[in-house]
Amino acid sequence: MEQGRPHAAPPAARLFAEMPPQVARGAAVRGGAPAAGPAGLRGEGARGEHVHGEQEYGVPCAAPAHAPARRMPQRHSVRGQVLDALRRALVSGELIPGEVYSGPALGERFGVSATPVREAMQQLALEGAVEVVPNRGFRVATRTARDLAELAEVRAMLEVPVLLRLARTVPAAGWDGLRPLAETAAAAAATGDRALYAEADRAFHRALLGLAGNRQLVAVADEVHRRAQWPAAHGRPHCTADLVADAAEHVALLEALAAHDVERAELLVRRHFATGE
Repeated sequence: MEQGRPHAAPPAARLFAEMPPQVARGAAVRGGAPAAGPAGLRGEGARGEHVHGEQEYGVPCAAPAHAPARRMPQRHSVRGQVLDALRRALVSGELIPGEVYSGPALGERFGVSATPVREAMQQLALEGAVEVVPNRGFRVATRTARDLAELAEVRAMLEVPVLLRLARTVPAAGWDGLRPLAETAAAAAATGDRALYAEADRAFHRALLGLAGNRQLVAVADEVHRRAQWPAAHGRPHCTADLVADAAEHVALLEALAAHDVERAELLVRRHFATGE
């Protein structure tokens, strides 16, 4: 955040108030660490400073006999929270393709300074989600049907061979651990919240590919998946029924994989990439 203008807790808390409860609590659908609460945006933690114990470097001192365990350094990233919020706004269509948004305006909306917003937007620019507009801000990238079709093709190239190998080698019981994630995605889809469902959908696919044991594959495929979730300009918005149908394909895919039905598994996953998430 900007050093010269610290923010009080209530404005900063607006950033978390806009988040779905599952995100603010670091829910399992994201598969990540719990997000810092509003307290993490105040004081030194908001500036990303480390918290040290009593002893300064180069000054020897004897610890008291009953001194508490020394706390590990902590860092709370406002930028990371803003980046998550902007990604959800992109997926939901709240940030409109082709529109230009300024750092100060978005900062006011989230109750933070323009600095973490600009930093988060720079990351989104690297990912291709927005374009820098000098002296104005950032324009949300306009995605075409061809862009989404190409991303679906890349996902298929990455994931289909792996899933087919897993379909032949993983025992039926080995797929049971993914069923709760499929159920979580179905519950998220039923809410009609596209951003919430997008996170649950990616969590399911990460776990699916994770059975192959290749962490680099999971990371690369997840990034392509994230890009595929950005809506196309002027495309038909997803309704709740679309999300529910997409989530149902997870269950059908698990059944085909557990039955070692390689042909059906390939058909389902290619269709899933082409028509849904």
